Amino acid sequence: MNTPDKSTGHFNLLARVLHWTMALMILAMLFIGVTMVASLHLRPMLVDIHRPLGIAIGLLVLLRLYNRLRHRPPPLPADLPWWQALAAKTSHWLLYTLMLAMPLIGWSMLSAGGYPVVLWSGMNLPAIAPHSPAVYTALRSAHSLLAYVLFATVLLHIGAALYHAWIRRDGVFPSMARGPRK
Repeated sequence: MNTPDKSTGHFNLLARVLHWTMALMILAMLFIGVTMVASLHLRPMLVDIHRPLGIAIGLLVLLRLYNRLRHRPPPLPADLPWWQALAAKTSHWLLYTLMLAMPLIGWSMLSAGGYPVVLWSGMNLPAIAPHSPAVYTALRSAHSLLAYVLFATVLLHIGAALYHAWIRRDGVFPSMARGPRK
């Protein structure tokens, strides 16, 4: 059932909590990923953070998608140009796709490389791809490329949010930033 939030004009509480929690997690992942590539010294520690954080993001995006399908987001402003409305919808679904694809590709990549996906001591995820150096290489390249796409999409998303908050002042930003005022 696809029901709107009772407080029209705002995302429901679960959507807001997931949005901001995942925003912090994704920003952390992007910086962890860059530092993992740049620092051999910090790499082992960062990999130990990167893997479970990626799996957590993958699980949370499933919850987020379920919530979004059950609770319609507030409508975009009626006076928003059609191309901006299309860009908003497209970028949101691109973000969902990337938030789901990145952990799956990372998990598949490690499986293809023969590496265990350790969540914590004694808890490993099963392999989901056959051991293959060629598949590992392709998936590693895809993971890296999509990380850049995710970073660019996040920057555009932040830019659009600030545009709505500071220039248009049309209620789009507060609909996700806070609940309705009582």
